[in-house]
Amino acid sequence: MEEKTLTVQQPQQNQVTTINFFGGVDIFKEGWNMAGVLAGSDLIPQHFRGKKENCLIALNMAQRMQADPLMVMQNLVIVHGNPTFEAKFAIACFNATGKYSPIRYREVGERGKDSWGYIAYAIEKSTGEVCEGPMVTIGTAKAEGWFNQNPKWKNIPDLMLRYRAASWFIRTTDPGVMMGFQTKEEAEDFADFEEVPMNNEPADANQEELNMPANGDKTEAPADNAPANGEEKKQEEAPADNAGGEQPADAPKPEGGKTAAKPMGKQAVPDMFGGK
Repeated sequence: MEEKTLTVQQPQQNQVTTINFFGGVDIFKEGWNMAGVLAGSDLIPQHFRGKKENCLIALNMAQRMQADPLMVMQNLVIVHGNPTFEAKFAIACFNATGKYSPIRYREVGERGKDSWGYIAYAIEKSTGEVCEGPMVTIGTAKAEGWFNQNPKWKNIPDLMLRYRAASWFIRTTDPGVMMGFQTKEEAEDFADFEEVPMNNEPADANQEELNMPANGDKTEAPADNAPANGEEKKQEEAPADNAGGEQPADAPKPEGGKTAAKPMGKQAVPDMFGGK
């Protein structure tokens, strides 16, 4: 009996075809169906479960990076609403391109000093050239504000130095690997930055105007907005923005029987900003 052998042919790297799920209606429908399967799985991170839209984007990214969709989802981390990659995942993707040798690190400076740091490098296989990234030191972390912002720089400085050196190396040597995304460690260094309103422009300075009733009824003014002379504002006085409300009975009437707007007297302006 003739023995049959099973031959498994591995695809060549130059034969891999990238699928763009946003390149047409038909391929988008196929990607949408695949995203539905992923969204129903309990093995994916929480921010993908039941969200076909997020799964479709991750699926498209996986195709463009020639990576496994589940691996992309597991390493795509949301930091304060921004999608980021794990640094170890970015390093693995760079090494998987096959264009360079695996990333290595050259230590510089003296441990425990601000001069201590690393330079990430790799050898380009086609030319044999040694490619180096920017040097990252503890002094760099302090100057940029990372050291005091993220406690990991004090707890695990060796790992943080290597991760930052690798991410800078990848971004300057082959930026397409990270597709413009920051690493999770980079985003954590700036996670607490937020816009703060100016001191002379409180966030609720116009809140009184926003909360005024639409029918023009008078609302009681806060105690600190009372006129400086201390006199009580008359109840029958019409509010300033009551242009469309009813006019008093004694208002002068022009020819034709129509009621004219009553001239406004001098108004006291509350000192809302200085308090003086």
